[in-house]
Amino acid sequence: MADTKILITGGAGFIGSHIAQNLVKKEIPVIIQDSFVHYFNPLEPEAQLYQKYMENRFRGIQNHVTVVRGDTRNKSDLLRVIREQRPTHIIHLAGVPIADVSNEHSEEAVGSILTGTINLLEAIRDVDFVERFVFASSSMVYGDFQRIPADEDHPKEPKDVYGGTKLSGEVMTQVFGRRFGVDYTIVRPSAVYGPTDVNRRVSQIFVENALRGEELILRGGGQNALDFTYVEDAADGFVRAALEPAAKNQVFNITRGEGRTLLEFVEILQTMIPGIKYKVEPADPHRPNRGSLDISKAREILGYLPKYNLESGLAEYVDFVKSQMDFSK
Repeated sequence: MADTKILITGGAGFIGSHIAQNLVKKEIPVIIQDSFVHYFNPLEPEAQLYQKYMENRFRGIQNHVTVVRGDTRNKSDLLRVIREQRPTHIIHLAGVPIADVSNEHSEEAVGSILTGTINLLEAIRDVDFVERFVFASSSMVYGDFQRIPADEDHPKEPKDVYGGTKLSGEVMTQVFGRRFGVDYTIVRPSAVYGPTDVNRRVSQIFVENALRGEELILRGGGQNALDFTYVEDAADGFVRAALEPAAKNQVFNITRGEGRTLLEFVEILQTMIPGIKYKVEPADPHRPNRGSLDISKAREILGYLPKYNLESGLAEYVDFVKSQMDFSK
C-alpha cells in the first residue's frame, strides 16, 4: 500500500470523515472533496451543533488530509481534481445523504447521486491510474425485505427516490465496469449512526431529543426493525472494500448484521437517559419493512467484523452528544 492514495468524495460528511480518520491511522494519503452543503434548516436549534461536530470530524487529522472544495456534478472540475491529485482509489459518498430529503427534492437527489456518479466514472475512464472505484449505495435498494437476513442477491425493489437513485448508480457502476474496465466495489450500508451525525436521521433525532427531555415519536409502535450500524464499523468496511484485491467488482452489505426495532432502540436509550417519554403514531406506509442484512460475504472476503452492537454503540454516541450539547438553554 506504499503508493496508495485515496480520494473521498463527500469526505467532509458523516461517514466520509470517519473513513478519513481510519485511513490517516493507516498512514494512507487522503484527499477530501466536498461541496460543504448541509441538509438541515440552519435556523433550527440543532444547527448550533453543526460547527462543533465539524470540528470533531477532523480533530487530530486536519493537517494530514488534503481538502478540495468541489461538486461531483461539475464534470470538468472533477476531472481536474483527479488529474492533479492522482488518487489510486476513489470512495464515492457525495450526494444527498438521506431518504426524506431525496423524496422531497428528487431532482437534486438524481443530480447529486446519479449524475455525480456517472461523472466520476467518466473521469476514471479518461485516466489510467485509478485502480478501484467504491460506490456507496444503500440497503434501501432492497425495498421491503422478502427474506431476513437479506443477502446481496435479494430482489431490488426500492420504494423511494433515494433507493431508486442508489440502485441506478449501482447499475451504471457495473455497466462502466463491464464496458470500460473500471474496477469497482459496491457497498450497501444501513442505518448508520454515531458521533457527528447532523443530517437528522432517526438515531440522531432520538438521542438529541431524549437528552433535551423532548417526547419521541414511534411510528407504528416502533416495530420496524433496522440494521443499525455504528459509524466506525461502517468506515472500516468501506476501507476494506477499497483495499482488498478480492473485492474487485463485488457487492457487499456493510452493516452490523443484526435487526433491532426502533422500540428496542428507545428501550436501550432509557437505560442511559432515564425518564424518556414517547408516543405512538401510525406507521409510514412508504417506509420499507426491513430487518437484518447478511454480512457473511463481507466477513469472508473482507475480514469485516463489526465491533459495536447497538448497546455499545449507543453508549459511545450518547456520551459524545452529552459532551457537545449546551444544556443551559
